[in-house]
Amino acid sequence: MKKTWLLLICISINLFAQSIPYFYWLESNNRLYKSLQTSPVPISNSITDIVCVGDTVILGTGRGLSISFNRGESWINFYKHPDFGTESISALAYKNGYIWVATAHSVFRDNQTLPEGSGLRYSSDGGKTWKKIDQPVDHKDSTKVRYGINILNALPITTTINNITYDIGITSREIWIASFAGGLRKSSDLGKTWERVVIPPDNLDSIKPTETYNFDLSPVSGGYGFQSNLNHRVFSIYVQNDSTIWVGTAGGINKTTDGGKSWVKYNKQNQTNHISGNFVVAIGGMKISMNDYIFAATWKAEDLTEEYGISITSDGGNNWSISNKGERIHNFGFLSPFAYAAGSNGLFRSADLGQSWIKAPEIVDSLTNQKLWTNTFYSVNTQGNTIWAGSNDGLAKTIETGFPWSAAWRVYQAFVPVKRKTEAYAYPNPVDPENDILRIKYTTEGRDERVTIRIYDFGMNLVKTLIQNAPRSGLIDERIQQTQIWDGKDEFGNYVANGVYFFAIEIGNNEPVFGKIIVMR
Repeated sequence: MKKTWLLLICISINLFAQSIPYFYWLESNNRLYKSLQTSPVPISNSITDIVCVGDTVILGTGRGLSISFNRGESWINFYKHPDFGTESISALAYKNGYIWVATAHSVFRDNQTLPEGSGLRYSSDGGKTWKKIDQPVDHKDSTKVRYGINILNALPITTTINNITYDIGITSREIWIASFAGGLRKSSDLGKTWERVVIPPDNLDSIKPTETYNFDLSPVSGGYGFQSNLNHRVFSIYVQNDSTIWVGTAGGINKTTDGGKSWVKYNKQNQTNHISGNFVVAIGGMKISMNDYIFAATWKAEDLTEEYGISITSDGGNNWSISNKGERIHNFGFLSPFAYAAGSNGLFRSADLGQSWIKAPEIVDSLTNQKLWTNTFYSVNTQGNTIWAGSNDGLAKTIETGFPWSAAWRVYQAFVPVKRKTEAYAYPNPVDPENDILRIKYTTEGRDERVTIRIYDFGMNLVKTLIQNAPRSGLIDERIQQTQIWDGKDEFGNYVANGVYFFAIEIGNNEPVFGKIIVMR
């Protein structure tokens, strides 16, 4: 499983339809979930992780978990579910019939906003029931840890602040979690107990349990004056098989081939053909013929010579090639031989084992003309030949045809449905036009109409005409409805001043529908 550390930002951001009170009841023929609520779209536009299993698509979002059992035709949203509350999803994994999720939220402490891990949940029946597990912490006196023949000093992690799980890996026998301040941990009893996993400190490139050591297991120095090891700040996990596991940290990439007993570390400084940077936020892989190709999202850390990019190895980590330099990648998806990367500057595709990447062009729904107004993608995965991509502005899917980004797109964005021509609303509201895209949602009630939408200031002076007598199809279904974008600018291309504005929608020969917009930068 792959995961981006930037979820701590997503948890604090209020993205688009983040206050959606309206749900649709799931179709009555789905007996398992007839008591739960469903929607034609996911409940959040911030999609941080995607898992695909058969016809099922599982999303980790800024507003909890969303699951589709029919390839995106309808969605069950677990926001405000008794087992989830209003928590965000910080990590997501599936294996052996189990769905595992980690949850988190933001707290305000000492005049700053901090991420806080709120535990894990797992389901063995497709999400019908959930078992909750508290975020793993240590007893304050747990200052020692056994590693082979050694008893090492260990900083006890007694708080859930910054102890947030960013990735989950599953073997046939164990659950592995990457919890930043909490380090690398594993459980063999479904989370009842957790074992701290020892990986190399910053000053060692490998460790084995039969050797003698005198280092501290500690991500920071703490009140005990321990070592501060960047390599003990863990962000990502990739389970290649039960024995071979890859772990990304703030200090490089760590690999075990014996189930977590011995470890080898790879970073920018200790190899000739090295990774681009030591801050490793995602790891994934695919097999081509008999070779395993490992892809890592390697970011610039403390060394000024480090770079952002994608680091790839086909020989088990002995040598790495670097591609897509300068790009901050958050996640990977694979459909052999194609690889996909979700990044801060777009969605990328490679057909040559990661040596070159082609960025997806503007993503527009071929049916509705609904557009993703973002270049920031947090997640990507595949379902057969379908590619799912999650952004900070919604979910999208397309088909792999063998030619780069050549198939049509479908876009899913959270919204409150509008039922009548006399109804309309704008979101987010208030809006900061320099950071958000304002959407005006309306409906033509299933008819083909000519639509005009204008923006006025508080004195009802015309600010901008968004569309005039524009044909709008009545065939758009309830997943999308009609949407008009306003970038917060006037007719001359200048951002408007803070204040109250009004939109007016004229549909055919009907009376205009008015709504209020508050601009606040």
